[in-house]
Amino acid sequence: MSKWGVRVLLALTDGTHRWGELRREVQGISEKMLASTLRTLEADGLVARTSYPEVPPRVEYALTDLGRELMGHMLPLVQRVAERADGIVQEA
Repeated sequence: MSKWGVRVLLALTDGTHRWGELRREVQGISEKMLASTLRTLEADGLVARTSYPEVPPRVEYALTDLGRELMGHMLPLVQRVAERADGIVQEA
């Protein structure tokens, strides 16, 4: 899984997001990379895309059951890395 995939999944652990919300939350990701990452995560069954027939169109992204299960395992690791980030960078 790419760094962008992890960051998008982390953003979605807070709940359902629209495209613009994800773009703002996952800082540094280009529109092309966000679109590609979301397509991959959807194809892998980790993210659900819901499109509403409105004007203007509204599309929302959320974790699937599989995505929530995966993040349940990944969050402790991500939190541990965040806690130790300064030490990890200094050792490198």
